[in-house]
Amino acid sequence: MPDRILRAISMQTIDHRGPAFADVGKRALEGMKSIFKTESHVIIYPASGTGAWEAALSNALSPGDKVLMFETGHFATLWSKLAGKLGLNAELIPGDWRGGADPDAIEARLKDDTAHEIKAVCVVHNETSTGSVSPVAAVRKAIDAANHPALFMVDTISGLASLDYRHDEWGVDVTVSGSQKGLMLPPGLSFNAVSEKALAAAKKSTMPRSYWSWDEMVGPNASGYFPYTPGTNLLYGLNEAIDMLHEEGLDNVFARHKRHGAATRAAVRAWGLEVLCAQQGQESGVLTAVLMPEGHSADAFRATTLENYDLSLGNGLSKVADKVFRIGHLGDFNDLMLMATLSGVEMGLRKAGVPHEAGGAQVAMDILSENQEQPTAAAAQ
Repeated sequence: MPDRILRAISMQTIDHRGPAFADVGKRALEGMKSIFKTESHVIIYPASGTGAWEAALSNALSPGDKVLMFETGHFATLWSKLAGKLGLNAELIPGDWRGGADPDAIEARLKDDTAHEIKAVCVVHNETSTGSVSPVAAVRKAIDAANHPALFMVDTISGLASLDYRHDEWGVDVTVSGSQKGLMLPPGLSFNAVSEKALAAAKKSTMPRSYWSWDEMVGPNASGYFPYTPGTNLLYGLNEAIDMLHEEGLDNVFARHKRHGAATRAAVRAWGLEVLCAQQGQESGVLTAVLMPEGHSADAFRATTLENYDLSLGNGLSKVADKVFRIGHLGDFNDLMLMATLSGVEMGLRKAGVPHEAGGAQVAMDILSENQEQPTAAAAQ
């Protein structure tokens, strides 16, 4: 979290019903439209990403509705389980956790659904547990090719403000996100970007809801206010984050993450290790999940690296627990920070006795040195 954002969060809390707050609320609500790339409504909740999942489903659907999801990893599975707890009929297309959602499989399933029982298609854009990215635009084309009326919902909790995302252009009905990833904030804010089609569906929904209700939000939001107490100080930080993203230029932000992802994967392969995402072109610029050699514990390696080099690496979740470790390279992150991270990983591999080839960090350094970031023309203006 950049100092600028932390300083913004530390501002004095003001009355969220007073006249001065309207500017804070409007800036946040309008600013987030530019990050989602939408002209429609963005709803901001004082909640985690899990809350935004529940809000998306509970507003647009009714108990018993069928939703189609794709198993890209741990978080896609959790979203499916949450749908079941809400009384929805969640159908999960199996995946191997080594790539994004398969548009062809989704299209085939929708074509089989001639009665249009499926009311929503839900995919995870950037699967945080695996480092794989789903082709959101291609999934939209698959839904259209099947001539299916289902709503299209996307979780980009770890993708927004790090990877290119276009809510309107890609025809997404509800986009879910959170504050603690590319927006460079602490946890505590979550978002729904909502299309007019989704708002219309909400009017027919019979799902019980109060805290998550879009209808309750839209009215007060028009003047910069909220129906209940908002995360005032986090909104200060959010406005600062939006400013920082536009100062760098969103295209430059996306290019930086892409460079760091490519350099990290090159280091992993130079070590003789395997990147979990096996689908070329779907590798994430947000994080890289690395498979451990057979017979070696990822958690033991992570513990050794933390103890000796004060470097915390992500753990494997559910199906890949103790089998992978995850290297994050997102948010307020630069070349020197990446080189420190990769050097720490390489030292940790040696200290933990994990079989590998030396020199991965050097390979990454060479890539970064040869591919210096150049601001885009749009950002320079």
